[in-house]
Amino acid sequence: MPRRYAEIYPSLPLLNSDASEHVSAAALMSLRYFQAAPDTMPEDVFAEHHVLLNLQPEPHRVQNRRDGELHDFIFRKDDIVVTPAGMRSGWRWFATSDVIVVTLDPERVAQFAQREMGLLLDPQQFRDLPLFTDPDLCTAGVMLRDALETGDVTSGVMFEAMSRVFLVKLLQRYGQERPEPVSRSTGFTAAHYRRVLTYIRARLDQTISVEALAAEAGMSPSHFSRLFKETLGSTPMQYVMAYRIEQAMEMMGDPALSLGEIALACGFADQAHFSRSFKQVTGETPRRFRLTLAV
Repeated sequence: MPRRYAEIYPSLPLLNSDASEHVSAAALMSLRYFQAAPDTMPEDVFAEHHVLLNLQPEPHRVQNRRDGELHDFIFRKDDIVVTPAGMRSGWRWFATSDVIVVTLDPERVAQFAQREMGLLLDPQQFRDLPLFTDPDLCTAGVMLRDALETGDVTSGVMFEAMSRVFLVKLLQRYGQERPEPVSRSTGFTAAHYRRVLTYIRARLDQTISVEALAAEAGMSPSHFSRLFKETLGSTPMQYVMAYRIEQAMEMMGDPALSLGEIALACGFADQAHFSRSFKQVTGETPRRFRLTLAV
């Protein structure tokens, strides 16, 4: 069974975002910062994607084994290695490290890409990224680390903001969309998805029907519903409800907005309807969720 990457670190991190009390920040990604003496990490299969960013200014030798293939290389400042979930991976480094390790839940990454960026990611995401150099992405990682290091009441808020910046940069540059189906006339493509998402965003405060979404995709309602569920794993109306709730959760971070205002802005008939739907999806009431944001 795949493990969490943090379970086999040979040493404790200097910083660890799992200690953050900001719930929504911790849900998007985890960050750990290490300065570790030469050591090894045994090969294992992990349930998360992990992104290793090298901050060490001095070039040094590193070995990384990926699915049985050994990569022996000189690690230079701003070099990055991305290992996708499900790939067997192990490490050995020959000098004191100075690295940031970002771990990402594949399902949450896919949801973020879909709802925030209009991308349908290839299931084989990140498999072709054994080593590359990206100073800008490393800088974004350092800003994430520095947000944790402040340790004050703004730390969680800053970490959440920078985590979104980091993930957008990573997916814009290296995210791979699903290949188009062989028959474009019968498949649900990334272009279809973007049109549907644009329609939902523009009419979030209104009633949205399967028929309207299907028309936007240029399909019959039954054909659209079947392909949508095959591609995204939920029915169109389940997706619309989840999107409404997700947008409401973001809006609840603004104390100036009442729950009634948020309910109407996100397409619910009234606050009571919003509360029932929110609890059905998340397991807690909007009021209780809002209290956790204020902690």
